[in-house]
Amino acid sequence: MTRPGRRHPCTGARPHRASSRVSTPLPVVTPLARLAGGFALSPGASPPLHRVLADVFVLTRAQEVALVLGAALCTALLAQVALTVPGSPVPITGQTLAVVLTAAALGPRRGMAGQLAYLLLGAVGLPFFAKAASGWGQLVGPTGGYLVGFLPAAFLVGLAARHGYDRRPWTAVPLFIAGQLVILAVGVSWLCVAASLDFATALQKGFVPFIPGGLLKAAIAGLLMFLAWRFVRARAS
Repeated sequence: MTRPGRRHPCTGARPHRASSRVSTPLPVVTPLARLAGGFALSPGASPPLHRVLADVFVLTRAQEVALVLGAALCTALLAQVALTVPGSPVPITGQTLAVVLTAAALGPRRGMAGQLAYLLLGAVGLPFFAKAASGWGQLVGPTGGYLVGFLPAAFLVGLAARHGYDRRPWTAVPLFIAGQLVILAVGVSWLCVAASLDFATALQKGFVPFIPGGLLKAAIAGLLMFLAWRFVRARAS
């Protein structure tokens, strides 16, 4: 009998030792896991990057373009839900609800592209702005800052959604409040210039009246995103 580690007396070869290494199985991607926006991971594997809702359903470039145009149309539709604020040139509209919702669903790149398409289509003459207004003058008038503010707000909300902040109400609602604050900050700054107002007056006319509606829209958007992700997880289970 040959002792472990010694050469065989006839062949001179060392006996083969079984490897003690255990290979880690690779992550398995399943269709249902894809619906949930992630992977079925083996123990010890690194967690996947977060996906936005659009990533779950988009398979082609044509579908991606359709979603971007859909975001623009959604913003145009909610822009027609407009209430005049006495003494203010800026109406209360549903636009910001569309901005934060589509940005969270599409992500930073597609979300901002949707708002850019919205601004361009409205500027060239389509009745996309509040109360069916259109034209380049809307972008340089008193409300122009609010419209341009849709772009950074969509990018930042979409970026936060890439980190999963849109999936739970207690993180989604503050996120959507922050997104609307970005719009208001750009809007008030431009209102000071376009309407020749001091900063305190611009706040009274272009910020304070929008606080209650902004909180309500953030709550609505947070609830809708939570329900959307809950539906996706239910489909995946």
